[in-house]
Amino acid sequence: MNILKKIVQLKHHSGFRKYFANTSWLLGERVLRMAFSLFVGIYVARYLGPERFGLLSYALSFVWLFSALASFGLEDILVRELVRRPEQRNNLLGTVFWLKVCGSVVMGTAIAAVLHFKVEDQQTYWLIALIALGFLFQATNVVEFYFQSQVQSKFTVRAQIIQLLITSLFKIYLVWYKAELVWFALALMLDQAIVAVLFLIMYRWKIEKFPYLSFSIIKAKLLLKDAWALMFAGIVVSVYMKIDQVMLKEMLDTKAVGVYAAAVKLCEAWYFVPTVVTASLFPAILSTRQQSKSLYQDRLQKLYDLMVWGSVAVAIPTTLVADWLILILYGNEFKDAADVLRIYIWAGVFVALGVASSKWLVVENLQIYSFYRTVLGAVLNISCNLWLIPIYGIKGAVFATLISYFIVAYVSLGFFKKTRGNFWTVTCSLNPYAAFRRVFQ
Repeated sequence: MNILKKIVQLKHHSGFRKYFANTSWLLGERVLRMAFSLFVGIYVARYLGPERFGLLSYALSFVWLFSALASFGLEDILVRELVRRPEQRNNLLGTVFWLKVCGSVVMGTAIAAVLHFKVEDQQTYWLIALIALGFLFQATNVVEFYFQSQVQSKFTVRAQIIQLLITSLFKIYLVWYKAELVWFALALMLDQAIVAVLFLIMYRWKIEKFPYLSFSIIKAKLLLKDAWALMFAGIVVSVYMKIDQVMLKEMLDTKAVGVYAAAVKLCEAWYFVPTVVTASLFPAILSTRQQSKSLYQDRLQKLYDLMVWGSVAVAIPTTLVADWLILILYGNEFKDAADVLRIYIWAGVFVALGVASSKWLVVENLQIYSFYRTVLGAVLNISCNLWLIPIYGIKGAVFATLISYFIVAYVSLGFFKKTRGNFWTVTCSLNPYAAFRRVFQ
């Protein structure tokens, strides 16, 4: 009865309603984007086939390696400053907008330099160039972060849903009319361009004319001083997450990338779930931190239990039906992706653990260790790919990813004195009998 009373009280609490509505809009957009991206992506992959889909995936991964340069790590800093200093809104938005434009130019210059010395194939060159061009439009996402700071994400979510529908229909149109590969790279660029225009329209509609002429050198210096570490961390994360597909292309061929990317797309489709679950449950966990250490530890333990065995519940059936799933969704041309799928899906266990433990590290003010283990992950991923791909081919890249995720999300917690206690908490979650008793008691 007390729980019901609290729920009723929360329902009538204006602050709670505001945050709940904001979260619901964000979650709804994530689910819708996952569904559209998955099914339209599969449709496109079937049309293109492993080789052309692999080349497109390689181009996208290649650009992503440089993507952190376009943001300068400013997003979280901008949200923080908008909350702290709402009266400086126009100055902050204008300054960050132009900094991100400069960042996009820096990113484009870096990509162009690499392409000049490395890429001789004209088709690959234009695919990368078109996808990279899309990042010029990302400067307008300062609008998204403004509405986020005001807990009004519904306005940007509406823009993103409209963009999702337009570009999804465009990609389907391209398949129907048997378009060349370069048009799909153009579609990826349009993803960014359309949402940029919609963001500006939404800002003009709800607030006022966008303050793009406002720029402060002093403010820019202060923002960059706070953001440089985040930019470097973003570069490391980009390498950590995308280097496998780039290395597959360099060490094998585009067909291998296509087969690998097809399986990865299926595995990553549900990765937003651990993020949402952790974000939903952590406030309740955090509320006990100052009250009772044992209760705090108990709730944290249950979160890890849920992360591990929820992921296992996804991995087991996927492993069993991998061949059938690939055949039904992608067709016989992608049959080799089944072997990738039944191994890669287990990386989800460590992705889920990584999401939960990263949240814990932030709460305990130990976020420097998140950076350490991300750097470790990037080094491990590159090293293992260099070692395993020549021996095992595509499976080598999968094993490399699995090894790096396992060490980063789990083993690395045991490396440091301040995180070792959390390592043993995670270890306890690996016992299925004890975990199920704790979760369902």
